[in-house]
Amino acid sequence: MTKLVLLRHGQSEWNLSNRFTGWSDVDLNSQGVQEAHAAGQKLAAAGIDFDIAYTSLLKRAINTLHIVLKTTAHEWLPEVKTWRLNERHYGSLQGLNKTTTAEKYGTTQVQAWRRSYDVVPPLLTYDDPRAPWHDRRYYDVDPQLLPLGESLKMTLQRVLPFWSDVVVPQLRNNHNVLIVAHGNSLRALIKHIENISDEDIMQVELQTGVPVIYDITPDLVVNRKTLL
Repeated sequence: MTKLVLLRHGQSEWNLSNRFTGWSDVDLNSQGVQEAHAAGQKLAAAGIDFDIAYTSLLKRAINTLHIVLKTTAHEWLPEVKTWRLNERHYGSLQGLNKTTTAEKYGTTQVQAWRRSYDVVPPLLTYDDPRAPWHDRRYYDVDPQLLPLGESLKMTLQRVLPFWSDVVVPQLRNNHNVLIVAHGNSLRALIKHIENISDEDIMQVELQTGVPVIYDITPDLVVNRKTLL
C-alpha cells in the first residue's frame, strides 16, 4: 500500500503571536523546531521509507522538512519546492493580529475570512511591496498566477495542478510521498483527497507538527487515514 504523508509545519513565530501569516516568510519558533523533531521521530518509528518529498517556498515548511529528513535519516531524499504549496494568501490581513482584527471587523467576518471555503480576504493592492511579484523567489512564475489574496477555494485551484501533474504520477508508481506544507494548502488538498463538502471543510483543522498518513491503493482510493 502506497503511503502519502501530509505534515503541517511546526509552530511559527506568528502562530504563537496569533497573526495572519499567509505568504509572509516567518520561521519556526523553538516549539516549532521541537514539533518537527517529534514528527520525524514518529515517522521514523512508523518505518515509512519515503521516495520523494515536496514543500513550499516558505522557510517554516522548508525547515520543518529538513528536520524531519534528518530525524528519519532521509537527508539524501529528493526534495522539490513549489509555490503551489504555499500557505493560503491572506491579502492585506497578513501580519495583523487575529484578535485585534476581530475587534475591528467583528468575529463573524474574521471567522469567515479564516474558515469559509469561498470568502476572499481584503486584497493587497498591485503596488503593495508585499505583492509576491516583488519577491525574487517568484520571478519565474507567471505574475497573472500570483495572488493578492485567496479564499480556500482559490488555494485549492492553485494546489490541484501540482497534485494532478506531480503527486499523482508518483503515487501511481507506488512511491511513498511526503508533503510538508501549511494549514490551508494542506486543508485544500485534504478536501480534494477525501471529497469533503464546502460546508464540512470549515470544521477541518490541522495541528502543527502532526503527520497525517494515507494508505492509498494503486487506483488512488484512500484505504486508511492515520494521525500520528
